[in-house]
Amino acid sequence: MDGVKTATPATARAINDRLALDLLLQHGPLTAPQLRELTGLSRPTVSDLLERLRADGLIEIAGEAGEDRRGPNARLYGLVGGRAFVAGVDVRRHAVNVTVADITGRSVGSAVREIGGDVELDRAVAEAVGAAAGGRALHVVALGVPGLIDPHTGGLGDSDVPGWRPDLQESVRRRLGVRVILENEVNLAAIAEHRLGAAVGREDFVLLWLDDGVGAAVVLGGRLRRGASGGAGEVGFLEVDGESFCCTVEAAVARRLERAELAERIAKGAFSVVAVLDPGLVVLGGATGRAGGEELAALVAERIGARFPAPTQVRPSTVEGNAILQGAVLVALELARDEVYG
Repeated sequence: MDGVKTATPATARAINDRLALDLLLQHGPLTAPQLRELTGLSRPTVSDLLERLRADGLIEIAGEAGEDRRGPNARLYGLVGGRAFVAGVDVRRHAVNVTVADITGRSVGSAVREIGGDVELDRAVAEAVGAAAGGRALHVVALGVPGLIDPHTGGLGDSDVPGWRPDLQESVRRRLGVRVILENEVNLAAIAEHRLGAAVGREDFVLLWLDDGVGAAVVLGGRLRRGASGGAGEVGFLEVDGESFCCTVEAAVARRLERAELAERIAKGAFSVVAVLDPGLVVLGGATGRAGGEELAALVAERIGARFPAPTQVRPSTVEGNAILQGAVLVALELARDEVYG
């Protein structure tokens, strides 16, 4: 048939190799029989791909399985974690937090640097990344920053982080000699929530970030939505009762409010997003969302339900630790794996 193309042997090998690598990422070390069962590939095909991936330095023998623990079928094949390393960076208003992970996602280093005053932000970021890397060569660095990331250029014109400079991305790249990408910090938290937290398995949801800063991230059809200029989810600018939503629920204010009053204020801001997008799920993240837990989420859900007829679940974030940092690592890992694994 005209226009129909069949996969070349090289393409088929690349597809099979990536399938095997993804299964090792998901399950950990596997034997050849286990890979045959999971992939449906033949014995010779699996044998060839294992030999090829070992020769490329992507996998290694990680032990043996089975009762007798002998023979080729007992060999466990695992990923070579040191094949590539990535860094996730959370650039906040007072400090830079960094986590370095190997290509399997295992954390191998971390660092924190305070910022503010006369500290040069690009230097602080580079020093923190270098300290966390501990001499390891990095494949890519993902920076999570407050502000609007242009979806076309990947750049950020302005941020309220002390010492911000429009060329931060390029300056950090020059200092580290490695690829650097920028992403809005709440978007990164939403990626972590989608992969690891309260929104696992959901195609549509909104993460409402309630912290020193207030914002939202929108995921529809399983994809993060940034908007034409990167401004999707900037709910802090909404006017609620004559005041910006950000000012009504930011962390310093939230700590002084009774739980019911806080829930009412959050619901007023969340309602605008729910009424337009009907996401079915709102996740309360940031320090306020996590501290409020299920109790605050239930109160917010009740108040949204009184305003909007479609059912909307409200859940607190369940990502362990720093969601922004984890999202940054996940984004960096996805890029590194695509480049290293093909």
